[in-house]
Amino acid sequence: MSVRIVETALADLEALHDYILDQSGAARAWAYVSRIRAHCEKLQDFLYRGRAADDISPGLRTLIFERRVTIFYRLDDMGVRIVRIIYAGRDYSEDEFPD
Repeated sequence: MSVRIVETALADLEALHDYILDQSGAARAWAYVSRIRAHCEKLQDFLYRGRAADDISPGLRTLIFERRVTIFYRLDDMGVRIVRIIYAGRDYSEDEFPD
């Protein structure tokens, strides 16, 4: 099973990287985003590690990273598909999560 990060989640990571870059510098931004990616990769071995979030969107699951980031993912025939990576309790709506 593979872990794939789709465009919406990649855009989230890029925005988070840019924010940290402005606040704390390149080394911290790169390290933080790298840790998030490594955390996502662990789903390859533990598909159901996160909790179901059907109340947000059917089939959606969430995984928390360092109490500040919520990783939203779906399971499909190919494995894990990371659909969003949201930082620090940002508001979101159901339509922000691709099927």
